[in-house]
Amino acid sequence: MESEIIFNIDVMLAKRKMSVSELAEKVGITPSNMSILKTGKAKAIRISTLVKLCEALDCQPGDILEFRKGEGE
Repeated sequence: MESEIIFNIDVMLAKRKMSVSELAEKVGITPSNMSILKTGKAKAIRISTLVKLCEALDCQPGDILEFRKGEGE
């Protein structure tokens, strides 16, 4: 397994009692793109999108992003 960045958007949505569609609207992206971020299938994220996520969820980037080191590294 290689190292990866995990998006903990689910955790923040639960803490804020917010729906995925509500967050997508606040951030200005489509619900399908929010789903891609939420499931960790995104290959990249714009800093401006990360800023909007932090504003909408009232959090720090580290509350959303987590680094997981791969096995054998």
